[in-house]
Amino acid sequence: MLIPGCIYILINNYIPMSGLTIAFKKINYRIGIWDSPWVGFKNFEFLFKTREAWTITRNTILYNVTFIVIGTFIAVGVAMLLNTVRQNAARKTYQTLILLPHLISIVVVSYLVYGFLSSESGFVNNSILEKLGLHPISWYSTSKYWPYIIVIVSIWKSFGYSCIIYYATLVGIDKSYYEAAVIDGANKWKQMKHITLPGLKSIIIILTLMSISKIFYSDFGLFYQVPMNSGALIDATNTIDTYVYRGLTKLNNVGMASAAGFYQSIVGFVLVIAANYMVKKIDKDSALF
Repeated sequence: MLIPGCIYILINNYIPMSGLTIAFKKINYRIGIWDSPWVGFKNFEFLFKTREAWTITRNTILYNVTFIVIGTFIAVGVAMLLNTVRQNAARKTYQTLILLPHLISIVVVSYLVYGFLSSESGFVNNSILEKLGLHPISWYSTSKYWPYIIVIVSIWKSFGYSCIIYYATLVGIDKSYYEAAVIDGANKWKQMKHITLPGLKSIIIILTLMSISKIFYSDFGLFYQVPMNSGALIDATNTIDTYVYRGLTKLNNVGMASAAGFYQSIVGFVLVIAANYMVKKIDKDSALF
């Protein structure tokens, strides 16, 4: 019974790894990938020797750290609130509403954001700032607001998925623990501290470790589509993935794109190993391996 799963993993996960050789070659389409000349680490130079290296690395890491911390906090909090809802219909409605943004295409999200922030017809300028007597803001040419906008959009779109996982874990906690805590006089805060959070600890660690493995990746649509590829926002929205895409559109060098993907994978792998090692030192039972 394992054979179909093993074949799928082999085809989907391991055979494509042969493409990593592209990162070390100067691809010549006329002679093919395997006969193209090796160039060592030359394809990696464009990531590190550019003057934008610091900006794209800083943006990629800081945004992802913010997403992990705030996203986990909000997802756990909403899951705990959802667990207090007793009416079945209301609970299913809330679950649907929470998960819905995760299912919306990032292109649709980008136009929803544009509907709010458009300088001429946007909801914020025309329905909020104008009524408050404030000057309209040219959102798509003012970069200082975009770190907050990116974080809000990302959390709104993604926290529902984690929230449902945390909620499923909460449902599995034995109710007798809470009944015993009530008999012992424990209030809601103590129940959360001594029953709910310890029950969620393992899944929080697993999801956090999985997020850390992608800390050098960025959601291309979030950083490219949502800001509408505005050049004025490049300092706040440029990440490794958008930088590689922009480089590809100019140079059409797939070796550079492969080098960037290889670099992201290696760094993510090292970070997961390091984070798991730290977790293992603190709590051996919560480590992934």
